[in-house]
Order: sequence, then C-alpha cells, then structure tokens
Amino acid sequence: MTDQTVWGNQLYDHLVEYGVSLFAYVPDAGHKVMIQRSLDDPSVASVPLTTEEEGVAMAAGAYLCGGKSVLLMQSSGVGNCINMLSLIAFARFPFVTFVSMRGEFGEQNPWQIAMGQAVRPSLESIGTLCLSVEQAEDVIPTADAALGMAYKSQCGVAVLLSQKLLGAKAF
Repeated sequence: MTDQTVWGNQLYDHLVEYGVSLFAYVPDAGHKVMIQRSLDDPSVASVPLTTEEEGVAMAAGAYLCGGKSVLLMQSSGVGNCINMLSLIAFARFPFVTFVSMRGEFGEQNPWQIAMGQAVRPSLESIGTLCLSVEQAEDVIPTADAALGMAYKSQCGVAVLLSQKLLGAKAF
C-alpha cells in the first residue's frame, strides 16, 4: 500500500494540466484525494453520480462540448455500467476512467471478489482498453498513456488502480 495523498495529488494535478475539467464520480475511499481536490477546485466541475453509467454519458457530453473528463469509480461500478460502456466503441469518443480495484490482492470481503475478478474481462470484451497500476511511481505515466490513447484514438481506456497500490480493506 502507498500513500494516496502523494500520488493522488500528483494525479489530480496531471489531469488538470492535461485539460480535464469534469470529474464525475461515485463516492469511494480509493479516490478520496481526487474527489476532494475536484470539489475544492473552482476551475473544474465535480459531479457526484447516483450510478456509474451516468458518468459514461457525461463523458460523451463533455467531449461533444469540447471538454475532457474522467470517471472515478470502484470496480463494482464496472458491472453497473457495462451496457452503457458499449456506447464508447459505437460512438467513438474518448473515455477515461480510473477504477479503484477490489476483489484482488489481499481482499477480505467475499462480496467483492467476483466482480473484482470480472472487471478486466468485462471491460475488454466491450472494447475498453485496460492499464493496471500497482506501484505509486507508475500512476502518472499510466495516466498519461491512458489520456493520450483515449483522446488521440477516440477510444475507452480504464486505469485499474490495484489493491497493491490502494491497500486491501479489512473486513
């Protein structure tokens, strides 16, 4: 587990420097730094969602208006929005999501394991590229790769923030 305060702040700054102006999220401890920074930053829109698929639609809308966005969600949210994710490949718009993973390294909550193991195959089957991060020093280069891939190729990219990076929650 690494200190989210350090890499979370670096990641937020990097996203804003890249031009991300919309942070859509479902509240999650794995994204607490980026969520709080986006709430405190008057130069960006920070939108809490009732369900993750709303974030896919918001990303499409942001792109149509010339903006850049990210969706922050937990791995269980991937299952909630898999149908909506098919819109990305069909409509060919850039989409970047940061997924705080559960159900992998050190998971103690049995309810999280099934979806955690299904995240990558589910995303890849719908045409979303997946990049994993296990070490804090890989957060920024992976985010940069995801942003470039998505915004230059008009595709969907998910950055999977592993439990080795975030730490497993005790249950």
